[in-house]
Amino acid sequence: MMKALKLFTFILSLPFLCYSDGKIVVTEISGVINPIIARYIENSIARAEKEKAEFLIIQIDTPGGLVTSTHEITKNLLNCKIPVVTYIYPKGARAASAGVFICLASDVIAMASSTHIGAAHPVGLGQEIGKDISKKITNDLVAEIKGIAKERGKNVEWAEKAVRESVSITEEEAINLKIADIIAQDIDELLEKLEGRQIKKNDKEIVLKTKGKGVVTYKMSFREAFLHALAEPNIAYIFLTLGIYGLIYEFSSPGIGLGAVIGSIFLILAFFGLSNLSINLAGLFLIIIGFILLIAEIKAQSHGILGTGGAVALTLGSFMLIDSSSAPAVAISKSVILSMVVTTVGIFFLLISLGIFSQFRKVKTGKEGMIGQIGTAKTSIKDKGLVFLDGEIWQARCEGEIENGEKIEVVGVDGLVLSVKKNEAFSSHTSL
Repeated sequence: MMKALKLFTFILSLPFLCYSDGKIVVTEISGVINPIIARYIENSIARAEKEKAEFLIIQIDTPGGLVTSTHEITKNLLNCKIPVVTYIYPKGARAASAGVFICLASDVIAMASSTHIGAAHPVGLGQEIGKDISKKITNDLVAEIKGIAKERGKNVEWAEKAVRESVSITEEEAINLKIADIIAQDIDELLEKLEGRQIKKNDKEIVLKTKGKGVVTYKMSFREAFLHALAEPNIAYIFLTLGIYGLIYEFSSPGIGLGAVIGSIFLILAFFGLSNLSINLAGLFLIIIGFILLIAEIKAQSHGILGTGGAVALTLGSFMLIDSSSAPAVAISKSVILSMVVTTVGIFFLLISLGIFSQFRKVKTGKEGMIGQIGTAKTSIKDKGLVFLDGEIWQARCEGEIENGEKIEVVGVDGLVLSVKKNEAFSSHTSL
């Protein structure tokens, strides 16, 4: 009985044993290259090696990202024990900036139609960096990319131009310049063209085999996908702004409440995202100062001086927040910055306007609120008398004479005595 059970279990496991041995692994790089992506690729390589995959395919579509994260990925690709194929996919995708380094570090470069590769010059978006610093960064990246291209047998001259001159080429140009190896419209066509391809890996000739091999996709876990989204510059910036909104609301209404909880959560998420980017502390401080000045404008009402200064500080800080010199392709969208700044300034100036208008409103409570109210004389008033007002009887005095039953208007309050006058609009002598 036990032997039969073991045999049955073995038969059931055969498909899984065949599937796990020599499988083809597909993973994906999408969006900005940051530490989350670097760890994800490192884990994917380690897992594929452990499971003895035939080779690894990395689908890539990226505008670039952090230099440090790119260096980690290229180092892992160069030291990978199994062949790696980078595939610029789908149509319209690109491998720009950091993506060029990643593609060149792989064993085979494939491209879908209407894709391009290139533009790896380290120039910040919306922020100029010093010439000396730019030269050092450029020379360092040139040395790195030339070494990678030489190691993989790619066009070293073009690789250098991609960094120094930001050249970018289409899939057909990449084939002609010996940068790309294959043009394929989808994974199936790519696998067909990879069948039997010989590559040199760790001083060994390896023949890629795709026929009869299972294809497994390594996807980001929910945690990795969530953290990657947080590290997106626009998301981090929006969360930072919303977090400050929450704290301002809480400080304006003392006590541990909704503003403190939501504001703190947004700020923690924002700081996590920013920690995976290269931030400029001067930009962060300018944003904080900008909010402080806007709050001060509400309290002090400096006729717009503090508010204008706050708007300027907030705008400058937003553009300076991401240090683009070390993250060439990472920047907050100008439209996002302008939208948040205009919204923030608009909210604060709306509050200021409401505060100013409230000073000119008629007081509706207390002694001041009684002035202008209409009542009825309960007695004849020649100097002093009684009036009925808002459900109560008050002592009143007036200049002149008011007859019993006539409508009166309060013109002043002195302690518990009202100063009144005859209200002509409601005169009791009016007849039909």
